[in-house]
Amino acid sequence: MAAPMEESQGKYYVQLSKKPVKFDSVSRFNNVFFDETNKQVFCVQIKNNQMHVIAKGPDEKKKNEFHMDSKGDVLSIKFSKDYNVLGVQRSPKSVEFINFHEGCDVLEYSQSCKGKTTRILGFCWVDQSEIIFITDHGLEYYQVIPDKRTLKSIKTHAANVNWFVWLPAYSMLLLSSGPLGNTIYPFLFKQSSMIKIPKFEVELLHIPKPMKLCLPERDVIMANIYHQLYVLIIRHNVNRDESGTSSAEIVLYLLHKDMAAKKTDVLKLDIGGRFAVNIIDNIVAVHHQVKKVSYLFDIKLRGRIENGVNYHLPFITPRPLNPFKINIPATSVSVNISGQPQEVEVNYELYSSNWIIFQPNIVIDARLGYMWFVHLKLEPLVTMFPNKRLLIDFLLLRKECKFVVLNVCKDMLSPGHQADLTTIAKVFDKLNHVYASYLQSEMMAQATDSPQKAPNQMRTRNTIIDQSDMYTHVFTCFVDNKDINYKFKIAVLVEYIRSLSQNHIPVQHYLYELVINTLVHNKAFYQLHQFLQYHVLSDSKPLACLLLSLESCYPPAYQLALDMLKRLSTANEEIIEVLLSKQQLLTALR
Repeated sequence: MAAPMEESQGKYYVQLSKKPVKFDSVSRFNNVFFDETNKQVFCVQIKNNQMHVIAKGPDEKKKNEFHMDSKGDVLSIKFSKDYNVLGVQRSPKSVEFINFHEGCDVLEYSQSCKGKTTRILGFCWVDQSEIIFITDHGLEYYQVIPDKRTLKSIKTHAANVNWFVWLPAYSMLLLSSGPLGNTIYPFLFKQSSMIKIPKFEVELLHIPKPMKLCLPERDVIMANIYHQLYVLIIRHNVNRDESGTSSAEIVLYLLHKDMAAKKTDVLKLDIGGRFAVNIIDNIVAVHHQVKKVSYLFDIKLRGRIENGVNYHLPFITPRPLNPFKINIPATSVSVNISGQPQEVEVNYELYSSNWIIFQPNIVIDARLGYMWFVHLKLEPLVTMFPNKRLLIDFLLLRKECKFVVLNVCKDMLSPGHQADLTTIAKVFDKLNHVYASYLQSEMMAQATDSPQKAPNQMRTRNTIIDQSDMYTHVFTCFVDNKDINYKFKIAVLVEYIRSLSQNHIPVQHYLYELVINTLVHNKAFYQLHQFLQYHVLSDSKPLACLLLSLESCYPPAYQLALDMLKRLSTANEEIIEVLLSKQQLLTALR
């Protein structure tokens, strides 16, 4: 078992997953590999000239355990996307393949790279039956044909390659070329085609003489942030103060299909040293090993713009990951009642030098045999934002945080935490701007052939807070709170109605009813009369019916209701029915 420490849950906003993937730790008898495409850890052990392999990840159903003939040390091992073919690289010259259908095939087939002096740096599965060899001389793109146990060349590309970065979710590959390593060639693989995207140069702070590799693979990350692909470059020794201490920064280049990548954002760090980067719900989390804290950046939150580049500081004070406990074997040889080795629970060393980071949010400790996913905790972040408007901006960009946003709105209206009316109005405007954009995309989608696609995309990109959400979870309990002055209640409700109207969103009748009932309950009949007379409350049949029901406590409500029905011009039957109920036969006949 492994779990965050419960007593510290409210103090930390980033944590490791509660249920990590546990595997055999790395040792002289066990080698560990990671497959970025299928998110699987491979444990490879040699026993009696047989290679025992266990492949496991977060999905227990995809766990695979098998034996193979031992033919030398393994450099890389990965399943195809459909888990039907296993690729194994044992040398810099070739990759072996084994078919998997109801078990491991006894026959292997292989593919060598082209050229006598060519070395394979690595391989990546593009599709269920397509694979790329990345060599020091370029790319080799193949189709794997399992039935015939052979490979067919699709395309090649010649280039001097230093290293590569692969983003499997989008089949995007980066190649580093040139003596400095800062010439980047992006490639997109789609429908059995290799699309070359314009190359770009990464800015270097210093160019050494003689020239040598300045941009290592460890300082380059490729990530999807807000549905756009970025290349993140960690730059060290950016600024040195009088004491000689240097700081670092992360430069973001936005990838384009038809033009060279453009530098768009810079994330400023106040310290140098060793960093690792994860992307968590579109937030760039930068882990610092020595300080043992994580810096959070959100490129959607506006920073300082200079020469078209957005410079960002962490949007929240850097804090450590949530403390974590793990179970390890006891030092003494002891067993429990069932005969299993005894384990003890200990605090886990966060930001360990054994950490290996994979995108978007994976942390692996091969020495202890754990794989975690890094998660963001929104509730603790809420209390750390002094600015409610900035907090709402931030939350609306997060996934699955509707109830967090609603709780912020609820808290913002509660005694002891009440925000001023100007701040409340701005928050309503932010909520309804996103809500209006969603409604607009929904209407546009209904006019096209795919009525479901656009609204669903909008919902996945933003948190949508609609009128029913606000009515059910915020306004109902807000109006029922006897400790709040009714004038403040009315001001807040009218402000929300104003915001809806300003964003061209039709106001639902139940919000008007809430205003009317609050006014009537507090005998504010004059204000009710004014709201109706000056059309603060829009005409509708449900509203007119409500006014009719108020005649006993406020007699003018009867005439106000009739006037409203008459203005609607579609309520003649209702008007006649009301007049007949009052025995005004002649008036009804007119």
